[in-house]
Amino acid sequence: MLMGFNIEEFCSSTGAILQFVGYIVTFIKIAMPLVIIIYGIMDLGKAVVASKEDEIKTGAKRLMWRAVAGVAIFFIPSIVLWLFGTISQYAAASENAGFDNCKTCILAPWNCNVASTPY
Repeated sequence: MLMGFNIEEFCSSTGAILQFVGYIVTFIKIAMPLVIIIYGIMDLGKAVVASKEDEIKTGAKRLMWRAVAGVAIFFIPSIVLWLFGTISQYAAASENAGFDNCKTCILAPWNCNVASTPY
């Protein structure tokens, strides 16, 4: 147990760090699916230029799986938070400890309530 650690103030006191993490998560949620789909389109384009039936099928299959991976990467943070929200114990703890600010800072960092701390 840490001396002076208060779980109820954790989200507000670490708001700036969580906001930074939120911007990184947002960047990854946008950039990674685009990169995955661009690589898939390049593979499919190479196969079409090669004009080989087997390579076109393989390229189309890769593009499909990469698109599925891109969509999954985009929705993983939201799905995880939804799953935790369905657990009643987590929902009760979230309301009591003020984890809504943590969730907001990670999923929507532009709406994060960052407390200013004097140094």
